[in-house]
Amino acid sequence: MAQEDRNGPDVRWRAALEAPAASVRLSAALAAGTAPDAQYVEALVRRCAVEPDFYVRDMLTWALTRHEASSTVDRLLVELRSATPQARSQALHTLSKIGDPRAWPAITSELLRDADDEVARAAWRTAAGLVPQGHRAALAEQLSTQFNRGGRDVQLSLSRAFAALGEAAAPVVERAKAARDPGVRAHALATERIMQDPEEGFDGAIAHARRTVALLGAPMVEG
Repeated sequence: MAQEDRNGPDVRWRAALEAPAASVRLSAALAAGTAPDAQYVEALVRRCAVEPDFYVRDMLTWALTRHEASSTVDRLLVELRSATPQARSQALHTLSKIGDPRAWPAITSELLRDADDEVARAAWRTAAGLVPQGHRAALAEQLSTQFNRGGRDVQLSLSRAFAALGEAAAPVVERAKAARDPGVRAHALATERIMQDPEEGFDGAIAHARRTVALLGAPMVEG
């Protein structure tokens, strides 16, 4: 791919990355990943923050993972402080794919509790993948504040994060099973089932957990 030595990526490539047609943007991201060059990183990261098409975003992440971590990680860490939720979530997603331990300290409590569900989900997944062994229990404590948050996909993401943490998270989940909020109890019970059997479907686990909570909360009937 032709490039301008002093002015960064070729003007035509930049235009393609911002073209109206998603297929053209997809091809531009593919080209950057096929022939990686540090000059592409800035434009790729900036595009991640605004790209509306899921498949193009996925290709942008792939293209960034094809570049040297030395040219991508520091730039992605800057995006974690962006005011744009998509910039934060996509940067977290990309960092999870790169797997560089330098990203771990940047996953703050604010990101783990981000008001935007997609940012929070990406933060949970990335943190669970990068957390050092000695910090797993502390991370589980922070994640426990998110039990019963959001809908099915959000709750599934949290349960998977706990499953990734493994035994270090078990005491936190056990405690959440006794929470006052029945939604928290049900989510914790479902999470425990997923941790014990990662192959179990979340829908079945949460349905079983809700029935259990409902039965335990039902008044005793005297015969």
